[in-house]
Amino acid sequence: MGREAKVLQLFKTLHRTRQQVFKNDARALEAARIKINEEFKSYKNETSPKKIEELMKVGSDVELLLRTSVIQGIHTDHNTLRTWDTSVEQYRQKSQLLLAKTRETLKDKHVK
Repeated sequence: MGREAKVLQLFKTLHRTRQQVFKNDARALEAARIKINEEFKSYKNETSPKKIEELMKVGSDVELLLRTSVIQGIHTDHNTLRTWDTSVEQYRQKSQLLLAKTRETLKDKHVK
């Protein structure tokens, strides 16, 4: 499979995972959709095969994090949650931390 096809496959996989993880949370669905699209768009002109592979690894790691670390919950009463949802804020913080660490790693590799 060519590089462009792999990038497209990752893009679609991230969106499918987003739809599964946040299926009943319209705000989280929209926020994740925007973030995925922004990240892919910001690197659409990247031509370095090494950098593209590194970015693909980040995307795969984020997809795994979404699939395995996000728990959704539902308000069942005034101050009660039924475990089905975790904090979208917690997901956002984890994903931003992962992206920041990855960007630092990429910068370090390009500076050397």
